[in-house]
Amino acid sequence: MVKKNKKDLEVPPKDVFDPLIIESKNAATVVLMLNSPEEDILAKACDAIYRFAEKGDENKVFLLGLGAVEPLTKLISHEDRLVRRNACVACGVMALHSDVRRLLRKLNIISSIIGLLEPEEDVIIHEFASLCLASMAIEYTSKIQIFEHGGIDPLIRLLNSPDPDVQKNCVECLNLLVQDFQSRAAVWELNGIPPLLELLKSEYPVIQLLALKTLCTLSNDVEARVKLRENQALERLLFILETKELNDLHVDALLVVMNCLEDVETLELLRQTGDLEKLFTFTEISSVPEIQKNAAKAIAKAAHNSENRKILHEKEVEKLLINLLQIENPGVKAAACQAIAAMSETIASKEAFKKSGILKIVQLLSSEDGEVKESATLALAKLTTDSPNNVSAVAEAEGIEPLIHLLSDERDGAVANSATVLINMATQETLRLNMQAHGIMPEIVGPLQSTNDLVLSKAALTVAAVACDASARTELRNAGGLSPLVNLLHSVNHEVRRNACWAIMVCANDEPTATELGSLGDLELGKLLLKMPQQQKISIHQRRKRRKNDGEKALDILQEINQSRSRRNYFSEAAMTKLLDSDLTLKYSLLGYLLSSNIIYDGFYDCGKNKPNAKHLSLKELWQQEVNHHRAVLLVNAKPPDLTFTTASVSTPVEEKHESSSRRSPSSPSKGSAREKSPSKVKGKLKKEEEKLKEEDEHSKMQMDSFAERGEWLPPFDSILHEYIVIATTTILPLHNIKDQVVSLAQFVAEEMGGPVKKDKLHEFSWELHISELKLELQSNVIPIGKIKKGIFYHRALLFKALADKIGVACSLVRGNYNRAWNIVKLVDDSPKGVTGLLLPPKPYIVDLMYKPGQLMELKSVEADHYQHI
Repeated sequence: MVKKNKKDLEVPPKDVFDPLIIESKNAATVVLMLNSPEEDILAKACDAIYRFAEKGDENKVFLLGLGAVEPLTKLISHEDRLVRRNACVACGVMALHSDVRRLLRKLNIISSIIGLLEPEEDVIIHEFASLCLASMAIEYTSKIQIFEHGGIDPLIRLLNSPDPDVQKNCVECLNLLVQDFQSRAAVWELNGIPPLLELLKSEYPVIQLLALKTLCTLSNDVEARVKLRENQALERLLFILETKELNDLHVDALLVVMNCLEDVETLELLRQTGDLEKLFTFTEISSVPEIQKNAAKAIAKAAHNSENRKILHEKEVEKLLINLLQIENPGVKAAACQAIAAMSETIASKEAFKKSGILKIVQLLSSEDGEVKESATLALAKLTTDSPNNVSAVAEAEGIEPLIHLLSDERDGAVANSATVLINMATQETLRLNMQAHGIMPEIVGPLQSTNDLVLSKAALTVAAVACDASARTELRNAGGLSPLVNLLHSVNHEVRRNACWAIMVCANDEPTATELGSLGDLELGKLLLKMPQQQKISIHQRRKRRKNDGEKALDILQEINQSRSRRNYFSEAAMTKLLDSDLTLKYSLLGYLLSSNIIYDGFYDCGKNKPNAKHLSLKELWQQEVNHHRAVLLVNAKPPDLTFTTASVSTPVEEKHESSSRRSPSSPSKGSAREKSPSKVKGKLKKEEEKLKEEDEHSKMQMDSFAERGEWLPPFDSILHEYIVIATTTILPLHNIKDQVVSLAQFVAEEMGGPVKKDKLHEFSWELHISELKLELQSNVIPIGKIKKGIFYHRALLFKALADKIGVACSLVRGNYNRAWNIVKLVDDSPKGVTGLLLPPKPYIVDLMYKPGQLMELKSVEADHYQHI
């Protein structure tokens, strides 16, 4: 046996645990070790987790499932430097996975990570702490937390770190953070631009690229651009652009420079140093489309400032942009067109583009690329605005046909811009006719039904610009364009509604279109509602509930618009007036006046003042009513039933003069009362006319009976009015002086309606009884104006207007209160004695038909006021 030593006989202490060397091949075991109280075990466990997680995303997810993340977040604040470092390294790698980042946000780890960026920490900790923050900064909420916990300052400080990995992670994190405006402002306020510029000298391209991208985002702020100028950033950026070996940085370097061009100070500095020409040359000769596209976009951005446009024009930037239009890349062409549009705000640039630019832009209208077409139409819209020369250039380049074709494009911007160009071209009559020949009116119907407010506004304005003649309005009517045009009156957009009113006002210039407009309203509103946003639908439905009739007319809609203080405008009022000009009966009923240009037609009737929301009854409906005590309806109809009758047919004064001149006597008096100075030849002709009138009356009765048998209805023929017209055309029309014609006609009307009435005897003039007797005689509330032999103000004023229109005497008809109505004529006074060749402006006069027939009272005089009011 071997002899035992004394030392071998010593027994180890009972309270000491014998060292145990553990070799684990199970990740779960290592995760459990993260809760160990021993620093050495914790450090080794964190290191093992780092090496396992670094191998792939599957391992990161596996560790996440084992619950490794939460203990790691606690260990990054451990007192032991090695444990803290290894835990930070493991967290930095784990944070590269999105699921891990989601849990880290819930655990509020950002504040602890930012604490690891302090200068006293190891470089390794700086590297992986910044890596963790860069990974977290991908999400918006984490960006806000990094900013709120003061993470930007230490990140900027570490840009000067000697370790390139730390630099790369910090600048990558800052690049993500500056996408938020608060962080962007904080970076330049904390003097972060100088260290970013220093990184441009780095030997690592990835660091240079990240620094440039960060500077590019920062340069969107005016204050940051000032800091860039103060730190001579342009010199470093231009050096990069001039160095061919750094061509991988050219795109981003140029972006920073071009952002700086937005400031007049920068542009002026580059102009003085000659670097602006270098930039243009670099852009033009570059073979990288991205560089050319970004340069064009930057020019467009800079050109929003008038001072910049002036400098760019002096350096002939137009030549550069025209050359860029020839680059094959669609993005470059689109950006060049946008820059041309921006530069076109200057008249000199418009002229520069006219020579060779417009032709190239017109050619782009046929491009297969949607963005190119839209940008080309935008450039043409700006170029042709307030520029007749450019309008002609577009026409010479054969741009009308492709522009009309683009009205059906799927891009709303292309449609709106094309419409703008066509509107500008419509100012020239020859081009407008050319546009009609290419079928613009049928093509505009589609845009009138768009859901885009800008397209709707431009489409309505196009109609207003092109529908200047009857043929264009007929094409629009036949293409079904009136219904969607009327539906635009429902729009909640002020500009759309205004332009629709303008278009309706233009379209109402001819009778057929005005008549159809008056009958349109909700014909296609259901289809329109399907395409509208919910807010607009609710607004329209609320307005429809307030209406009594579903089939409302354009007049009803315009009337409602004009009753609203917030929705009415000049064009809505003008459109309503224009539409009412096609229905004078309704106009006089609603507005209470007829202008001298409103010629009363056969079939016109005065049913009194109508309430805005009341239904306007037709003449037939009024004729069929039982006799009542209401105001009598006055009918003007001197056209025999054997002639074609149209309730909306308006004869022009020229036509009426021609018609009346065929009836008048060959020899007519030139002065005085018509009847007092009628020669014997006229009297003889009057007898013949009376005999002929009796025959026509008998014939008309036979015609009326024939129509009644066939179930048709025509208004009664007023043979007496017909006689009045014959007398007026043969005895009053030949008078050479307009004033004599007015006086004679006034005396004639007064004599036929009961003669003069004294003011104090007006209450004794029993006209009401006479009207009641006529109602009973005719068994109708409708009374032909010629049958009235005792008439007061409103009877006489209507008859005067009707006869004056027949003989071409311009006068207006105005309805007052309490059965008052009067006529206004404009006459030119004689020149003062001793003054020859003086043309005085016409003065308005009210014609007295009651008290002193033929007396002319100057408008707004005391006499006129007494005549108009009780």
